[in-house]
Amino acid sequence: MSKLYSVAALFKTPDDIMHAASKVADAGYEKYDVNTPYPIHGMDGAMKLKSSKMGYYTITIGLTCMSLMLFFMYWVYNIDYPQVIGGKPLFPLPAFVPIMFEITILTGAVLTVAVMLIFYFKFPNNAHPLHDSSYMKAVSSDKFGVNIEAVDPKFDLDKVKAFLASIGAYQIDEIYFDEEEVNTKHKILDSKFVIGMFLIAGFTSISVYLHMNKALYLPPFDWMLLQHKVTAQDHSDFFKNGISSREPVEGTVARGFMPYLYSEDPDGASDNLVNPFVADEENIALGKKKYLTYCSPCHGDLAKGDSRLNGQFPNGPTLHSDKLLSWTDGRIYHVITEGQNVMPGYKKTVTRKERWAIVNYVRKLQRALDAKEEDMQ
Repeated sequence: MSKLYSVAALFKTPDDIMHAASKVADAGYEKYDVNTPYPIHGMDGAMKLKSSKMGYYTITIGLTCMSLMLFFMYWVYNIDYPQVIGGKPLFPLPAFVPIMFEITILTGAVLTVAVMLIFYFKFPNNAHPLHDSSYMKAVSSDKFGVNIEAVDPKFDLDKVKAFLASIGAYQIDEIYFDEEEVNTKHKILDSKFVIGMFLIAGFTSISVYLHMNKALYLPPFDWMLLQHKVTAQDHSDFFKNGISSREPVEGTVARGFMPYLYSEDPDGASDNLVNPFVADEENIALGKKKYLTYCSPCHGDLAKGDSRLNGQFPNGPTLHSDKLLSWTDGRIYHVITEGQNVMPGYKKTVTRKERWAIVNYVRKLQRALDAKEEDMQ
């Protein structure tokens, strides 16, 4: 004998189904559903539906995956491939926020749907007792229905049918499970399904590979690839030295720009350059920011020559030696600009104002750590 799934009743008008839904809820039935050909305003209230718990599953999945991704980014950034150069923080949370947001939304949405399909709808099973029934055909067209399931605690076949008739149902049907479906277990691990999924995955992978790596390189799709240009680090057949990236013509000066006059003359810079910026609070703050970014990896946070990155950069000399204390602002500015020994020049990455601000900040560090008696008064 077939197993009973539910008792389904049909109604003719939206008002009838609203009244029926309210009566079913008032009668204390819990395992029931209302089917209509289009949404009916106020149906949630008539059915006395509680808030769905699916949102809790979604946020739990999303936050869990977000936490795993945050740990993964931290591990890559600090352990597997450290990115602690140029004064970057050891844990740049703002840079991680967009990825964390996207992972939360993507995994929360996709895995919620996957959970619903696999656990609630028993994917890949696609049969349902209501499918192909006269009841479903009617409520998919122009009728309205209430469907009370046999697993409801208050379910009694005769009482349910009498109750539905009393609230105005013009047709009442008994819905039964398909016998084959009742005797079939969840098919997620069925050999045919698993083999089929592998075949689909293999076909998709091969198709994508051929499309992305072969088809797009064939005419006429290669017009973006074959352009009159030289890509980065590529060899040039046009220039004699084979280098595609060209340096400016020697002696070229940008309009309104005064070139640095002491490129190979540190003594001239020492004797002639004077810091044009006052060491006020704003200038010192700028100098501190740029010093910690570009100088502290080698010279240390306090300029003691103790690299703040534990030797990942060559330890620069202390800036508190008698030699450095006797240097003029112009000489320090020259070294920042042109570099010295293994230290590179920073004229392309630090503006002139920022270089002078660094000089002011270095002077503050020297005065703070090498204070004289009059500085304490």
